[in-house]
Amino acid sequence: MKVTYLDECPRDMRYFDDNDLESKLKPEHVEDLVEIFNTPLTGCYNWDYTEADNRLKKLYALGKKLNWNATMDLDWSKEPYPLTEWASNPELQAFKGFEPYEKLSEKEKIECSWHVLASGLSNIVHGEQGAMLVASQLATCAPTYNAKLYAASQTFDEARHVEVYHKYLRERIGWVYPIMPGLKLLLDKILTDPRWDLKFIGMQIIIEGLALAAFERQRASVMDPLLKDIFYLVIRDEARHVTFGVNYLEEFVSTLSEEERNDRAEFAYEACVVMRDRFGSTNVLKHYGWDTDESIEEIKKVQSGSEATRLFNDLLFTKIMPNLKKIGLLTDEVSEKYEKMGILKFKDLEDAGAIDWKEMSKPLEYSSKTA
Repeated sequence: MKVTYLDECPRDMRYFDDNDLESKLKPEHVEDLVEIFNTPLTGCYNWDYTEADNRLKKLYALGKKLNWNATMDLDWSKEPYPLTEWASNPELQAFKGFEPYEKLSEKEKIECSWHVLASGLSNIVHGEQGAMLVASQLATCAPTYNAKLYAASQTFDEARHVEVYHKYLRERIGWVYPIMPGLKLLLDKILTDPRWDLKFIGMQIIIEGLALAAFERQRASVMDPLLKDIFYLVIRDEARHVTFGVNYLEEFVSTLSEEERNDRAEFAYEACVVMRDRFGSTNVLKHYGWDTDESIEEIKKVQSGSEATRLFNDLLFTKIMPNLKKIGLLTDEVSEKYEKMGILKFKDLEDAGAIDWKEMSKPLEYSSKTA
């Protein structure tokens, strides 16, 4: 085993020339690239072990019942979806209308679609690793027994998500992009903050809520049936995670002082601003040499005039706003800021606290199910 400690996260793309490389590697061939972060986390034991018959207990039971295996429950033996076909709906491409993109040939545009998809999936991998680390922290510092059990089960869910998305990138696409700076900044903030409730808010409400909305729309857009199934399985998990956060935080936030609640509300708003750009494609711009200030401004102008892009960006917050309202973090001050972002209008949609147990308990059904 070789461990190399880095001062910061890698900035370059990583390519995989042999899709079956990992099965051939021995421990001495692997170099782990590690970046250290320090946290003043205060953990706690719970000596009661009493499982209150509440929603968290039911969510924990559902997590056990609907567990899935990334290597055994998806059919990886099928012929890979060809990289010569569009990765996602050609009418919804990120750079559509951008002059340098429009000058590309059809073949080059298709290749670009795979780079955009790879950038998005790569940041899902990085974000899921962050979620795994945060969930492990929550298992340590959450005060109640039910919350500890659920956070521990979520840690395993997130590990599975890292595994399945990275497997797809390695075996089906062949390259991985580095983490987006904004996402890294938010993960650092959540992981190093000593307050366990900010970890809940940042991860369970903001990051997981936005990811849930994005995954639902990405599942509808991508072309590969295997990737559609991966999104389906992950979405089922993420819905439980968001529900866990909403139900646990609703009661806790009500016990905070006005100053403490305002502090949490401002943190949630700042996290939303960062996450608004999480699914951007600046990594791809750099790859194609389109990362000049002029090009970035032109792309923003083109996308701002695109009804499809505007709708997609807005709808990313359909899961977040009603949940912030539910837990009491839509204060008057931050509501004005959300109004300027154009997303306050989603606050009255159904929140994750209104659980459809029948829907959430359905057996897993997807096209490439192996058994």
